[in-house]
Amino acid sequence: MSDTSNAQLPPPVKKKARIEIIPLIDVIFFLLATFVLFTLSLNKIQSMDAKLPKSSSDKRPDEAPMIVQASEGEVVYINQVPRSITDVYSAVTQYKETQDKANKVSRVLITGDDSARYGNLIKIIDYVKSADVTEMSIETTYRAPGK
Repeated sequence: MSDTSNAQLPPPVKKKARIEIIPLIDVIFFLLATFVLFTLSLNKIQSMDAKLPKSSSDKRPDEAPMIVQASEGEVVYINQVPRSITDVYSAVTQYKETQDKANKVSRVLITGDDSARYGNLIKIIDYVKSADVTEMSIETTYRAPGK
């Protein structure tokens, strides 16, 4: 009787790793076909300009809004005139009164330059809100001091 426990097993055969390219080509062709179909299905949007009539009760003025710009320290430019931040409420209130007398909408644009402090912008927003201005905007683009 032969002893199989002492028999040596043959060494394992090393298989080389292979990259199968055919499935990759199938995926690429599928993506290409999908792209072509979606491109062909796009429609060119055609439009024409329409001039809509304006309402007779439209109170929006063609003039520019009041510009309040925060700058360094307590300096605030109101329509390019340097003033103190404490003058904002009175200036906005006066502007609102003149707009109300002329039957126009009060609009205020709040902005700041590079050296403006966040806290001063919040104070200006609070002053404009307390003056009951109906339209207030905050500008987020760069503006040079006093411009």
